[in-house]
Order: sequence, then structure tokens, then C-alpha cells
Amino acid sequence: MSALLVAGTTSDAGKSIVTTGLCRAFARRGIAVAPYKAQNMSNNSMVTRDGAEIGRAQWVQALAARAEPEAAMNPVLLKPSGDQRSHVVVMGRPAGSVSSRDFVDGRRHLARAAHDAFDELSSRFDVVVAEGAGSPAEINLRASDYVNMGLARHAAVPTVVVGDIDRGGVFAAMLGTVALLEPADQRLVAGFVINKFRGDRSLLEPGLAQLEELTGRRVYGVLPWDPDLWLDSEDALDLEGRRGHGRAALKVAVVRLPRISNFTDVDALGLEPDLDVVFASDPRHLSDADLVVLPGTRATLADLAWLRDRGLDRAVLAHAAAGRPVLGVCGGFQMLGRAVADPDGVEGPAGAELEGLGLLDVRTDFAAAKVLRLPTGAALGATTAGYEIHHGRITRGDAEEFLGGARSGSVFGTMWHGSLEGDGFRQAFLGEVARLLGGSRAPSGASFPAARERRLDLLGDLVEEHLDVDALLGLATSGAPASLRLLEPGASR
Repeated sequence: MSALLVAGTTSDAGKSIVTTGLCRAFARRGIAVAPYKAQNMSNNSMVTRDGAEIGRAQWVQALAARAEPEAAMNPVLLKPSGDQRSHVVVMGRPAGSVSSRDFVDGRRHLARAAHDAFDELSSRFDVVVAEGAGSPAEINLRASDYVNMGLARHAAVPTVVVGDIDRGGVFAAMLGTVALLEPADQRLVAGFVINKFRGDRSLLEPGLAQLEELTGRRVYGVLPWDPDLWLDSEDALDLEGRRGHGRAALKVAVVRLPRISNFTDVDALGLEPDLDVVFASDPRHLSDADLVVLPGTRATLADLAWLRDRGLDRAVLAHAAAGRPVLGVCGGFQMLGRAVADPDGVEGPAGAELEGLGLLDVRTDFAAAKVLRLPTGAALGATTAGYEIHHGRITRGDAEEFLGGARSGSVFGTMWHGSLEGDGFRQAFLGEVARLLGGSRAPSGASFPAARERRLDLLGDLVEEHLDVDALLGLATSGAPASLRLLEPGASR
């Protein structure tokens, strides 16, 4: 078995970036490589070809690895439904829920499922590049950890720690991460990778040398900050950075719901040179929008109530009343209907029901069984495809059918995530938006699949140029060096 664990000093330190880049770099060498993340906590997910639900990040990493995405690459997916509770997906299928109080006893079966998946994946691929979660130095949670050093100890997986230098304090964070670990964990941490460096590399060298001297571990490279690097994200941490070009002909306002999910649906719009895509949580920010998008959500009823509390419902209704386009996707589409009901308590209290915005003649009733599928179809004269992940069952009245949803005039609703990634359909939809606004729009020629592949290749190029890929591959193959120094205070535990 050959494997490497990419851990991080914090969440959003760059674990996904490094994992994805290594998958592409190893694949370029003709190596059969698979990404893996034991547990992903994210409302951004994807459906595999065989109907399993996995984290979006692992799906993209599989594309980078030129491998078919599968459930074993993300055996446990936690989808937060509140501050202290998450819905659980195990090996691509719904598996109840778990609370923060269940962190030890309630997750042992998840650890077994995750480690079994890792072992099985390792038996079929030359190398597995595993991504950690959060930080391995969360020592209060170490006893129940199966994602970071728990995974590393399970299979003696050598580990590198990624730190985001743009945040500041990266040397202290790296040293502290290793020093807080118990001896058996420290023996598996072989080195570091610096992420998001800007400036003159020579100014960084003294710090790198001291870090290596203090820890007895090497720095495997420094990835530069690159403004063109944008991959599908697994959480909402980077929403503020998802803006358009500032010189756009059309403004797209995406309502930033508290429990937003699959916001990658609008990534393809951000690719268009004549669109400015912004995320908004204030009614005033919708007033000058040309297109308003209500995205998916993990808690439709709760976010519909939030929409009303903020006065965003009135802003959406005013926008639609003016004949300006509105697009709802999955949960956002359900909000546009007449009513949303949860008779069996799938999302919250059983029997809950709220009146929708009434812009589409549709009713939604939640059912316990989750729908997971990859539909194909056509609308506006263009073919497209998408993916469905939902508990909602819609009943459509007189509204026109639209990609598994409904349309009425300038209001569009679809149950299909990812439909805008189809270049032909996206151009047709934006042409219809322009027509509804009293204008016209020529197709831009932008290709989302080609842009994603360019980004993956860019990341592969950055990793090849700035990291010691051969040494990292050797580490994955040979394991952590036996001579690694133990650091205090963890060394005395």
C-alpha cells in the first residue's frame, strides 16, 4: 500500500488544493491514483455515476486523478443541518444523523466504515492521496479522530502538514501542530508545505531553514498565491471571493442562505465575461440585480423563514413583479412555490409547513427517502444534464415544466444542480434572461468543462514547479522516515 495524508494547520489552509494538485501530478506520471477523505463536513456534494452521494471536493479530485468518482473516496459525508447536528451519508447513502455530543461513542461505526473504505481503495490503486479535515492538533478530539492522525495510525500513512502563510503565523502553527501531537502521531508527520505565498521567495528562506532545524522535518515546497486558481469548494468559506469582473453588462445576485448548499451551481455563471456574480444577504443588494438566484439549501423551511425575517422575500417578489428574471435551484426552487411541507420531520419538526413565495404553481412535500440521480434533458432549445440530491417531492400545477421543475414567465425553478455547467444550455438561458430584460446577448463561447480542466492543469503545473513531487511520491511509497525527531510537549506524553 502506498498513501500520503495531507493535513493542515487549520480549515481552509489548502489541504484540498494540495491533494488535488498531487492527484493531477501523480496521474501525469501514469500512476493509478485515488483521492480520499475519510469524513467530509460539507453541504456541497455530488452524485456519482452509480448513484452515490460524495463531497464535491472529492469528486473534483477524482477528475484531477483521471479516476471515476466513487463512494469509497468519501465514505463519510456530514451535511450540517444546524449548529450541533448533521445528517450523515455513509458510502454514498443516507445513514441518519449525528450530534456534537455523539463525537466519541456515536462515531465509532463511522470510523470503521471510513477505514474499511480506505483499505479497499488502497488495494485497487497504486497511490491514495488522503485529505485530512480541520487540524490534526485538535487534541480535545483526538480520541475519536479517524480523519487525521487516526487515519495515519490506522495504516501507517506518512503525513505532510499544509499551512496558509497568507493568514500569518504559519511557522508557529506548523511547529505547534507537530509539538502538540503524541509521540506515535509525531512519528508519522514527515514535513510541511507552505501555501498562498506572495512576494520574494528569498525573504522566506531563513524561516524555512529554521523550521526544518527546529522540527527535524523538511519543507517539501512553497505554493504561490495564484489569482487564476479556483476549484469547486467544499464549504462556504470562500463565498466572499466569488465575484465577477466588475465591468459586467449584467449583475447576478445569489441569495446567501444561511444553510446554502451546492453553491457551485453558479460557478459557471462566474465564468461569463459579461456577468458580475455577487452573493447577497441584504434586500438592498437585490435592488439593482438583473438576475436573482435562490440556490440550494440543506434546510429549506428554516431558510425560507430566514428569507422572510430579512425582508428578502419582498425583494424577490418585487424583482419578479417587475418582470425581471428569477432562478431557483432545488431548495431555492421549492421556496418559489405555493407551499413547502415536512410531514415526517425530515428536516425538522414533523408536520411543519410554510407558505412559499407563490411565484410558481408548485407544492413540495418532503419524504424520508432521498433522491439521488443524474438526469438529462432539454430546455430553451438546448440539451443539458445535472444531478439531483433532495428529499423534496414536487407537485406541479399549471406551470410549464423546466428541467425537473417549473417555469412561469420570468421565474424559473429547477431540481437539477449543475445544469448551468452545460455550455449550450447556459448560453440559451442567459439569452432568455437578456430577452426578458428587453435586450439580446450573443453566446460568449465560454466552456465550463474546459475551464475546469485548465484549472486542474494549472494546479498540476504549480505543484510540479513548486513542490518536490518525486520526494512526496517517495514518501507515499516508503513511509515516514524512522529518524524523525520528537518535539515537546507532545514527546513527553
